[in-house]
Amino acid sequence: MDELRELLRRVPAPVAVLTFEIEGMRFGVTVGSVVSLSLEPPLVGVAIGLQSSTHGPIGDAERFAINTLAGDQEGLAQHFARSVPPIVMWQGIAVRDRPGPPLLGDALGWIVCRRGPEFAVGDHTLFVGEVESVELGRDAAGLAYLRRSYVSV
Repeated sequence: MDELRELLRRVPAPVAVLTFEIEGMRFGVTVGSVVSLSLEPPLVGVAIGLQSSTHGPIGDAERFAINTLAGDQEGLAQHFARSVPPIVMWQGIAVRDRPGPPLLGDALGWIVCRRGPEFAVGDHTLFVGEVESVELGRDAAGLAYLRRSYVSV
């Protein structure tokens, strides 16, 4: 599996932050596994590792948001890739003031989803999002992960 890991590191993966809220507590995790599953109906998928601190809580969330990051938002990607208590995670983070899952400020765009079915896939769970809304943010280069580094593309 080392060869599989090395090969996939050679392919750029878009970087996003998945965010959700449960009983007033905000959660966020950096993901590189967002995939379009269907346009009719609109569905997206995101894989969360079983070891992630957000894996359990997302199963209790009714809705989540996928915040697609711009090329200059590497700091946000690194911030949400760390495992820290949710209350600490949000200190100093710009969030758009609106009801629903938290939306990170100044992103390329946002996909708000109702949590659909989930599927066990190896050491991850694939969470399906039933797309409720899509909003474009600023027009800029996107953030990707390639060869163990963040790159603007």
